[in-house]
Amino acid sequence: MAATPRFRTEISEGTDRKHPVDETLPPLKMFTSGLQHVAAMYAGVVAPPMIVGPAVGLTAKETAFLMGASLFTAGIATLLQTLGFWRIGARLPFVNGVSFAGVTPMIAIGKDRGHDGIAVIFGAIIVASLLGFVLAPYFCKLVRFFPPVVTGTVITLIGVSLLPVAFTWSQGGNAGADDYGSTTNITMAAVTLVIVLALRKLLRGFLQQIAILLGLVIGTLIAIPVGITDFGTLGDADLVGFPTPFHFGAPQFEIAAIVSMCIVMLVCMTESTADMLALGKIVGRPADERTIEGGLRADTLGSAISPLFNGFMCSAFAQNIGLVAMTKVRSRFVVAAGGAILVVLGLVPVAASVIALVPLPVLGGAGIVLFGSVAASGIQTLAAAALEKGENALIVATAVGIGLIPIAAPDFYHAFPEDLLVVLDSGISTGCVVAILLNVAFNHLGRKPETDERAAGNEQSKDPVVLPVAH
Repeated sequence: MAATPRFRTEISEGTDRKHPVDETLPPLKMFTSGLQHVAAMYAGVVAPPMIVGPAVGLTAKETAFLMGASLFTAGIATLLQTLGFWRIGARLPFVNGVSFAGVTPMIAIGKDRGHDGIAVIFGAIIVASLLGFVLAPYFCKLVRFFPPVVTGTVITLIGVSLLPVAFTWSQGGNAGADDYGSTTNITMAAVTLVIVLALRKLLRGFLQQIAILLGLVIGTLIAIPVGITDFGTLGDADLVGFPTPFHFGAPQFEIAAIVSMCIVMLVCMTESTADMLALGKIVGRPADERTIEGGLRADTLGSAISPLFNGFMCSAFAQNIGLVAMTKVRSRFVVAAGGAILVVLGLVPVAASVIALVPLPVLGGAGIVLFGSVAASGIQTLAAAALEKGENALIVATAVGIGLIPIAAPDFYHAFPEDLLVVLDSGISTGCVVAILLNVAFNHLGRKPETDERAAGNEQSKDPVVLPVAH
């Protein structure tokens, strides 16, 4: 059995001291830190509906409605994760939003079908999410197959897989635009990156913790005279709007669409499990089976509720894990404040438009730091994974190599069936599966239980935040 992590005893002995995850901060600090999380995830939340809407034949106004609904439902899902009730919610500073994994299959399901296409997508998401909710207690038991050699690999892949998103933002976000990759866009990203690094170096205390938010504000102000800040969305936005339930009609249920979204749900559950393990290590509260079960239930329940308010499938947002790692603000109530802000943004479109003023090149500059922090956390975990023992180095090398295929060669799997691309096009999912299978093959099969743990690099170090492994 793995030793009990020291942080649990240190916190519980002799005092009523709360774990930093359960601490509440002063209102101003809570709001600004929560807003920083929203700023980091905003583009990721609105991008899927921005892509899917036109693909299924929705008008610009209907697509904007989808974007507002996605913000609203992301807020609900985040509140479920952070605050929780019963056995639902990881109760970690865990941000949920619209999953990119579902974009390609959703387009395939609803392409050029208008409201009917959206209704079929929503029906498939509801069924897949309810199935995921039922599977959560069983899926969470896979935590035993996530020792440091696996979690370190997956965390590193999460960070590396997100970096191309930051690079795309830094170039302008839209590959079809005339100014995509222009020196102006890339220079703005570089300026923002330097500003964030300088603020982290020069500031202290709370101001240092919100360096990302300050960097985004300063970068946006600089971008105004440069001419890359778009105020058009602010003028077109309604003051108040509610995502009316079943705005596009009652959900429709088609077998092929349901099967496709069930695959997406399994991918999302795999990524969320890896993200919870990563976040648990970063905040010093390792995620055990019960935590992962609660987190997966919140993921799937949030996804099941989301279509009722015209939102898509929700899952973990890894970029916010990078923000937690960088700022060291571990309170789940800070992220809950961010969830509340998302709900407000979904109800007040004009407020959402203010956040949208941040140009993508500015967001890309900050994203390099955020996503790089996740990769750095993975490398730190691998340092404790006993790579010199057995075939652990080979496991990492193979899993990282295969996980990088969708990034380094995006068309590598172009001849494969579209249903398989849901998994294969996610370097996080493929790398995770390969790392788990190789770890089982090299460190479990044919080994005695007492040597299995040492070979897998699972020994508990004296560091109180090293991830314990369930047996």
